[in-house]
Amino acid sequence: MLNRLARALTTRLLTPVARALLRLGVSPDAVTVVGTLGVCVGALGFYPRGELFWGTVVIALFVFSDLVDGIMARASGRSSRWGAYLDSTMDRIADAAVFSGLVLYYAGRGDDPVIAGLALACLVLGQVVSYARARAEGLGMRADVGIAERAERLVATLLTTGLVGLGLPDVVLLVVLALLAVASLVTVIQRMVTVRRQSQAADVDTVQGSRTDA
Repeated sequence: MLNRLARALTTRLLTPVARALLRLGVSPDAVTVVGTLGVCVGALGFYPRGELFWGTVVIALFVFSDLVDGIMARASGRSSRWGAYLDSTMDRIADAAVFSGLVLYYAGRGDDPVIAGLALACLVLGQVVSYARARAEGLGMRADVGIAERAERLVATLLTTGLVGLGLPDVVLLVVLALLAVASLVTVIQRMVTVRRQSQAADVDTVQGSRTDA
C-alpha cells in the first residue's frame, strides 16, 4: 500500500524532472545506474564511519532515481524488458549496500553484535523475498503477496537510521530491524505458500486434462 501511495505522489512531483532529463538527452538506463551508485556511496561511504544521518540523506536523494527512470521510460516510449531487468537488478544491489553499510558499522564497533546480526538477517531475507517472487514469475506463477514489500523495508530502515544518526538510541534501530527481519521471513513463507497452492492447482488441472484426453 505504501508503495502505491508513494509512487502516485512522487510520480506527480518528479515528472518535470524526468522530462527535463530527457530533453538533455539522458537515458533512463543511465539514471538507473547513477542512482544505484549514489545509494552505494551513501551507504558504504558514510555508514561504516558512523555518519548515519548524512549517509541517509545521500541515499534518500538517489533513491528517487528509482521512480525517475520509470517515468522517463514511459514518457519516451523506451519501456522494455531490459529496462525492467536492469532496474530490478540495481534495486537488489542498492538494498544490499544499505544493509551492508549497517553491518560494517555495528560489527566494527564491536559492542553491538545484535544490531549487526539483525542487519545481516534483513539483507539476506530481503534478497530471498525478491527472489521468491522473481522465481515464481519465471515459472509462470504469481508471488506478489506479503507484509514486507521493498518500499516498506527501505523507508523504515532509512528513517530509523537517519534518526539514530541524529541521536535516537540504537535500541530503536534494533527493534525496527528485528521487526523487519520477522516481517521479511513471514513474507517469504507467504510467497512460498502462495506458489505451492498455484502449483498444486496447476498439477490437478494437468491430471484432469490428461484424463479427459484419454
